[in-house]
Amino acid sequence: MNRGFYTIMAAQFFSSLADNALLIAAIALLTTMQSPAWMTPLLKLFFVLSYVLLAAFVGAFADALPKGRVMFITNLIKVFGCGMMFFNVHPLLAYAVVGFGAAAYSPAKYGILTELLPPEKLVAANGWIEGLTVSSIILGTVLGGALVNVKIASSLLALELPMFESGIDTPIEAALCVIVGAYMVAALFNLRIPDTGARYAHQQRNPVKLVVEFAGCFTKLWQDKLGQISLSVTTLFWGAGATLQFIVLKWAEKSLQMPLDRAAILQGVVALGIAIGAIAAARFVPLKRSLSVIPLGIIMGFVVILMTLVTSTWIAYPLLIIIGALAGYFVVPMNALLQHRGHVLMSAGHSIAVQNFNENLSVLTMLVLYAVMVKLNLNVNVIIVIFGLFVACIMYLILRKHHANQREFDTVALIGEHKH
Repeated sequence: MNRGFYTIMAAQFFSSLADNALLIAAIALLTTMQSPAWMTPLLKLFFVLSYVLLAAFVGAFADALPKGRVMFITNLIKVFGCGMMFFNVHPLLAYAVVGFGAAAYSPAKYGILTELLPPEKLVAANGWIEGLTVSSIILGTVLGGALVNVKIASSLLALELPMFESGIDTPIEAALCVIVGAYMVAALFNLRIPDTGARYAHQQRNPVKLVVEFAGCFTKLWQDKLGQISLSVTTLFWGAGATLQFIVLKWAEKSLQMPLDRAAILQGVVALGIAIGAIAAARFVPLKRSLSVIPLGIIMGFVVILMTLVTSTWIAYPLLIIIGALAGYFVVPMNALLQHRGHVLMSAGHSIAVQNFNENLSVLTMLVLYAVMVKLNLNVNVIIVIFGLFVACIMYLILRKHHANQREFDTVALIGEHKH
């Protein structure tokens, strides 16, 4: 891997770290505002709304400028969204602005990998990026939990500079200052990302033509025999992952009697498992064998149901690591395969935009269903069983579709196909 790749990783790490710390800070802010429980999952829903609404436009934006510059601009949008919380803007609205920046950031972040690296290095690169993103989720979640902890927050508030009145009076404001700092570090790394020299044909500016072009890319990827399988898996994974974040918080509160700052660490434990699975996949699963990992998704669905039997933190930790490891091991090869097919069939930015649209539509749908179940006061164990069975059933249907495709096509030969 070259130096440019490591710079991209550093930028991604700090930007994602801040996103995840901000989610915990925003949850804490909703709690201090005494908002209803069903509003908490809506934070993530507002965050991912931009990924769905802007999908037709962000791919073209990512391909119109050097990717490093796109990442710098979009990171500044995240800083602005974070800053809005200082001025008493509702957390849902402020986090939606951060999501707007993240939606435009993503096609550039993944698209630059296909410009920088040959196809045979994509699984390894994805393993690294996914592993690092997950590390940033762990540390960001733990950082967010620490920043909203009463003792740490009061220590931060005590750090007043002489001759300077900061105007920061609440624990949440102190937390937001640290989070803005992480975004600024990401921005500095964004400025150091090399220009790969990749240039795409003149990008459309007409919104109607952009939507039509996006619809064409969407159809092309879903009709591709490899694209449809990898896209199905990643779509399910991100919807399930976002919902699991909130299920773990609720489960920690009800079954393990944990407050938010400690429950946030459990989210980090799942993410640690994903990192382990992602790194193992990068090491052991070549691109040509990427489809062999699908059965692990079915197993993961059933393992999730075991959460209902746990009331001890010492059993909770290894179980959550196993759930995460299974998820990481099956999603990284699928991601790499999807990027490779997208690069073969269309431009990098456009294929990532299609991927983001599907994945985040899944996140929106599953979070709305989860919010409805919370509103209906369903027991958290009932929600976990429904969730686990849903994941296992969908993965089984995807596996059957893959076997049907295999009878029709030589899928391994398709993976070896390169862009002409």
